[in-house]
Amino acid sequence: MVKTKELLPTHIVSQGEGNIVSDMGGEKVMLSIENGKYYNLGEIGGVVWDLAKKPIKIEKLVTHLVSHYEVEQNECEVQVMKFIKQLNAEGLLIVES
Repeated sequence: MVKTKELLPTHIVSQGEGNIVSDMGGEKVMLSIENGKYYNLGEIGGVVWDLAKKPIKIEKLVTHLVSHYEVEQNECEVQVMKFIKQLNAEGLLIVES
């Protein structure tokens, strides 16, 4: 597992274990059993979460989002990287090189 300040589009992400996830009004919400915290991933964060069910390269996540939402490639990549860093810091997403 990588816990690094620098993520690359070629890094692979996957869901961490031990979380209870549910859909609530079109948004994903999660309870981490390990740390006892509640998270609201939102709609787009929920899409990222679902795509990370199986290991996936960050660049493929970005490509998927750009093709389904009105967002610029560069802005999408910046936001996805920020989101992944946050979830990785909380132990919710696993990042591998």
